[in-house]
Amino acid sequence: MTRRSKWTALLAASAIIAVQTAPVRAEGTRAGTVITNTATVDYQVAGVQQTKETASDLFTVDRKVNLVVARVPDTTTTVAPGQNGAVIAFDVTILSNDTIDIVLAVTQASGGDDFDADSVTIYVDNGNGVYDAGDAATALIDEIAEDTTVRVFVVSNISLDRANGDVANLFLSATAHAGNTPGAQGGVLTATSGANTGGTDTVLADGAGSDDSANDGVFTTRGSYTVSAADLTVTKTSRVLDDPVNGSTNPKAIPGATVEYCVAVRNNAGTATASSVVVTDILPDDLTFVTGSLLVNGTLDGANNCTGGSSGGGIAGRTITAPLDDIASNQTRTAAFRATIN
Repeated sequence: MTRRSKWTALLAASAIIAVQTAPVRAEGTRAGTVITNTATVDYQVAGVQQTKETASDLFTVDRKVNLVVARVPDTTTTVAPGQNGAVIAFDVTILSNDTIDIVLAVTQASGGDDFDADSVTIYVDNGNGVYDAGDAATALIDEIAEDTTVRVFVVSNISLDRANGDVANLFLSATAHAGNTPGAQGGVLTATSGANTGGTDTVLADGAGSDDSANDGVFTTRGSYTVSAADLTVTKTSRVLDDPVNGSTNPKAIPGATVEYCVAVRNNAGTATASSVVVTDILPDDLTFVTGSLLVNGTLDGANNCTGGSSGGGIAGRTITAPLDDIASNQTRTAAFRATIN
C-alpha cells in the first residue's frame, strides 16, 4: 500500500490509541524511565479488514532535582553557658524523581548575632529520629531515594562565658549530587543546558531556601542557639549585734563582740533558674564561728538584713558551706551566720 493510500484510509477509519505509562509516584515517574507511546490504526477497504498500521515514539524521563531542608521543631535551641552537645535538628526531604546524594555544610553567621558555637559537627540520624550514639558524624547522606526524609543533627558546644539572651545563628545547606553509586559521593548536579536531549537531562526544580536562590540544587535553612543563663548578683554585709561593754545598745566591733554576716544571692529578672547554688565563706583567724548560727534560704528585710531561713550547711575547719535551694528568676535567697571577734 502506498503512503498516500495509507493516509487516505486513515481518514476513513477509526483510530485507536494505546498509551503505556509508568506507575504514578508522589514525585512523578522515575528519571531514566523510557516511555513508549504506540498508535495502532485499524481500517477496511471495500469492507475488507486490512493489515493494521502502527507507529511508535519513545523518550527518556529527565531528572527533576528538588529538595527541602526544614528546622525541627523549634525556632531556636535553648542552651546553657558551658553546655556541650547542644542539638539543632533538621529534616532533609528529597522531592526528586531519582536517587541522589546530599552533601551537607554548616556555616556560622558572620554578623547579626552574639557568638559562634564551638566544635560544630553534623550527624546523620540512624533512623530513630533522636540524636544518640548510633548517629554517624558525616556531611554526606548517601543514596537518598525519592520521597524520602532524613533527619540531620547539628551538634555544638557553648562556651562558658555566654550571657543570658546571647544568640548564635547557623545555616545548614544541602546540595544535590548525583546518586546511584553507593558508598561514593557523586558529582554536583547542574541543570542541562539547551534543548531536550534523548538521554536523561537534569532540571533543578528546588525552591529558594533562607540563604540561597531557587533552581540552584541547594536548599539552606537557618537554625540558632539562644542562651538561657542565670544572672546572679551576690552581696555580703555585716552588722554588730552586741559587744561586752554596750550589750545590744549601739554595739561596737570590739573583741568579744558578736557580728552577723549576711550573704544575699539574687537571680536577676528574665533569666534561667540557678540550681546547685552553694555559698562558701572562709573565716579569718580573727573570728570564731558561733555554733548553730548558720541559717540558709532566708530573705532580706527592708533594711537589707538577713531574716528567716533554716538550719543547714556546716563548717569544716574555718570553711563555712551553705547550700541554697534553686533560685528562680527575680528571686533572692540568703545565707547568714554569726561570729565573735577574737
